[in-house]
Amino acid sequence: MRLLILGGTADASALAKLLAGDVRFEPTLSLAGRTVSPVTPPIPFRIGGFGGAEGLATYLRDERVDAMIDATHPFAARISANAVKAAEAARVPLASLVRPAWALSEGDRWISVPSPEAAAAALGDTPRTVFLTVGRLELPAFAAAPQHRYVARVIDRPEGVPLPPDLAFIEARGPYDAEAELRLMRRGGFDVIVSKNSGGAATCGKIEAARALGLPVVMIERPDKPAGHVLGSATEAVAWLETLLAARDHSGARSDRGV
Repeated sequence: MRLLILGGTADASALAKLLAGDVRFEPTLSLAGRTVSPVTPPIPFRIGGFGGAEGLATYLRDERVDAMIDATHPFAARISANAVKAAEAARVPLASLVRPAWALSEGDRWISVPSPEAAAAALGDTPRTVFLTVGRLELPAFAAAPQHRYVARVIDRPEGVPLPPDLAFIEARGPYDAEAELRLMRRGGFDVIVSKNSGGAATCGKIEAARALGLPVVMIERPDKPAGHVLGSATEAVAWLETLLAARDHSGARSDRGV
């Protein structure tokens, strides 16, 4: 069974590890190319876009893809919308790995906002020391609030975009555990944290550390994101694929495009 996995997340990496060496499947992991040096997956992979929904549908047909799994970031709404349209056009089964969002716990001090621009505004007029954990693509929004001192954690530094004047970088790649995050936040003397509500365990440590220190978190909530058959984990994704494989084998035939 030929598979296309839309990836770039810990969920996609976990699925790739489960499928590596499984002779029942021929997976390809697609990465958007936003990271300069991505971690090399244990399965074949490609880097770059498809050219919108139409381009993705063409790829699915040309490569005779039997099933597609959207394991992109919870904030990657555009590629997910393209995946839904392409799957319908190419008649390819689509499943979406949707990790649960983080939920408020006792002791959390969240300010929920809908966008990076709203997060910058929520920081207020009084200068503060801000820990930005929103990824490099969202950093230009904070140029509109130049009165603050920022420390941004990124995998790759942004180039050629407007940035706040007082901005330092921590270049690192997760996961991050709560104890390490606690030490980092104490050392940095942060007044507030800005985060996307990405969910999952890989970066949850910062939320636990903020709770322990009583720090406020400006939380950018998720956009509405189109999805196929919703799955909660890489293990569930494999089970879904096995169901498709069993149904195809039971039918005793493949369609003209390989499904």
